[in-house]
Amino acid sequence: MVEHKSVSYRLFNSINYLFFSVIGIACLVPFLIVLGSSFEAEQNLKEAGFALIPKQFTLYSYETVFQLNSVMQSFLVSVTVTVIGTLSALLVTSLLAYPLSQREMKFRSLILGYVLITMLFSGGLVPWYILITKYLHLKDTLWVLIVPYLVNPFNMFVLKSFFETIPREIVESARIDGAGHFRSFLNIVIPLSTPGLATIGLFYALAYWNDWWLSLNFIESDKLMPVQLLLKKMISNLTYISSQVDTSKFIQVPANGVQMATTIISIGPIFLVYPYIQKYFVKGLTIGSVKG
Repeated sequence: MVEHKSVSYRLFNSINYLFFSVIGIACLVPFLIVLGSSFEAEQNLKEAGFALIPKQFTLYSYETVFQLNSVMQSFLVSVTVTVIGTLSALLVTSLLAYPLSQREMKFRSLILGYVLITMLFSGGLVPWYILITKYLHLKDTLWVLIVPYLVNPFNMFVLKSFFETIPREIVESARIDGAGHFRSFLNIVIPLSTPGLATIGLFYALAYWNDWWLSLNFIESDKLMPVQLLLKKMISNLTYISSQVDTSKFIQVPANGVQMATTIISIGPIFLVYPYIQKYFVKGLTIGSVKG
């Protein structure tokens, strides 16, 4: 009987490994096609389409992207917004999630209900725009790319659930020794919440890095333009030029190659950071989803 279960267990694991390997390859192949096409000559892309392995290796698409001085400035803006925004969002979300994880907190249910309502309903685009520009005066500042995303209700609930998994006895023993709520939070709860914080931090970092909507609405200065919006404009302009101009008489405009190159450039930083926090990400997401 035990041997039969062992064989079934190994068979089940083998099927699982095979299934998720196929899913992983299916997710990886499009990325490799984009990567290979970013090094392909523009003429080959137009004639043969995208390719996994470039027939004519060239860095012309990347050279076109980085020839503009504004690209490096935009990268600096995106990195600054992502780092400051992620750290600020983690701090604000943690300070909201931890008190709400304590059942003795007054008006806990009322505040949780208010946060939940914000997930289901919004005030609308026009009131939101008026609030940002007329009352908070954040338009055309770096903070307009940070403040609107400081608290995400979904992230707050995930982090709150993670805080609830921390044994109360640990926090209570710290309070008996004279530690207050804030000191217990900093010295006890935060060090024990590394997986949860890494998970939420990745969510926030992705949101800040990939965002172009805020800059499209609130940024007019080229010096504050993040890389996502800059690359979007570059792709649009190159596509328009290549569709209106007979490029055979002039220079070859690498519209398709630039699209592939900008895609790789956009996802590069997140792609490099993820392996370092993957071990925390999986643990934080699974533990934080146990309780509601």
